Amino acid sequence: MDQSHDLLITGADVLTDPWTLVESARVLVRQGKIVSVTTADESAPHPSATDHTNDRIRQISLPGRLIIPGLVNLHTHAALCMLRGVAEDLGFAPAYTPGMPGGGDLTPGEACALARLGALEALRFGSTTMVDTYVHASATLPAMGELGLRVCASPRIHDTDLARLRDGQWHVDPAIGEAMLDEAVALAERWPRTEHSRLSTHFAAHAADTCSTSLLAQIAGQAQRFGVPVAIHLAQSRVEVETVRAREGIAPLAVLERCGLLGPQLIAAHCIHLDTEEIVQLGASGAHVAHIPKGNAAGGSLAPTVALARAGAEIGLGTDNMHADMIETLRWALAVARLQDGRITPDWQPAHVLAMATLKGAAALGLSGSIGRLAPGHAADMVVIDTRQAHFQPLLRPLGALVHVGQGRDVEHVFVAGEQVIRDGTPTRVDMRAVIEEAERAACSVWQRAGGLPPRGHAHVPGAPRGSG
Repeated sequence: MDQSHDLLITGADVLTDPWTLVESARVLVRQGKIVSVTTADESAPHPSATDHTNDRIRQISLPGRLIIPGLVNLHTHAALCMLRGVAEDLGFAPAYTPGMPGGGDLTPGEACALARLGALEALRFGSTTMVDTYVHASATLPAMGELGLRVCASPRIHDTDLARLRDGQWHVDPAIGEAMLDEAVALAERWPRTEHSRLSTHFAAHAADTCSTSLLAQIAGQAQRFGVPVAIHLAQSRVEVETVRAREGIAPLAVLERCGLLGPQLIAAHCIHLDTEEIVQLGASGAHVAHIPKGNAAGGSLAPTVALARAGAEIGLGTDNMHADMIETLRWALAVARLQDGRITPDWQPAHVLAMATLKGAAALGLSGSIGRLAPGHAADMVVIDTRQAHFQPLLRPLGALVHVGQGRDVEHVFVAGEQVIRDGTPTRVDMRAVIEEAERAACSVWQRAGGLPPRGHAHVPGAPRGSG
């Protein structure tokens, strides 16, 4: 394993904030942080002048590549890769469809195996930071962290019995909520945010229809106590909105405001079913939106991101379930916005969606001064794209080409805090084949307990999806 965090990369083109292209750049990294990004003919600190104690600085020549900041994947449930290729075609909330395995069906070991596979995919495709929420988080957080990426994790917190949602029942059990909040607090105590730790926590309220107002208020208080964000699914389905209105007499966004959650510490995922007044309110609140363009569109929905952006909402990007290609997500975010506007506008260009996946994601986590930019003093979280391939040529505008034709599979190398954690498409800290095989065994086991794996080639799994995702 390469533990040297001091390196000099030469020859690659580098996108620096605000997406200025530095051609044939020299990127100097010391102790995991960017020292300088300069052109070859600019004066810059020589490695030996920067660190007299380290004569082992690693030098890498990468001509024909593009280096971008590490991508911040703002909303994931990594272990749900176990539903890949099946759940995408079932409609809303397949995890609560009878016969489909859910979080409650996973053992801690299975959750770790599947979460590691999801994290490996995310890292391999350029996510250097991911916000992950699911079951057995106390076990999956360090398991995912072994790959070398930054993980901000939380157990999903709710006091509605999710198992009964498969029968369309929203049954509140305070004991469930108490146990889950206790788990989240214990996780926050174990993994406090520090400058050098890549592992941290947040508090993940599942949704306004699966959390009582009492539980939501407690989550708000604990997040404030620890100084960490709160993530929640917001207005992701009509079922959620109708359920909350019937129970509380108000919409989910108003419930969050009532419980003290609506503000800059909030990361609200999806945000699809919002009316005009709610869009304005969310935009003015300083809350962050975790936009899931591919997942929403594949389910037949579009979040009103154009209106949200015009209202001042801070929009980041996430992949959510079953895939973790943030580069593909850039393209979906751009296309979805242009579909809403019905035209190409100056407000939605490749630079804007890359900012969502980097700067905006960092801001949502309160890490604007640490990640999301390739600038002096920031962490050397870097993604190297191989632009020598046919689909990038002719390389007229690298950023435009990345967004419109790039894929996660174009990622060649990934660095986190200067450490190379992906080399030539392969993880440096773990055995990729072992991670895949362990996850395959776990998926087979949980599917068999849930009623058996669907036959290959079978197009439909019976059952009507219910509840919140």
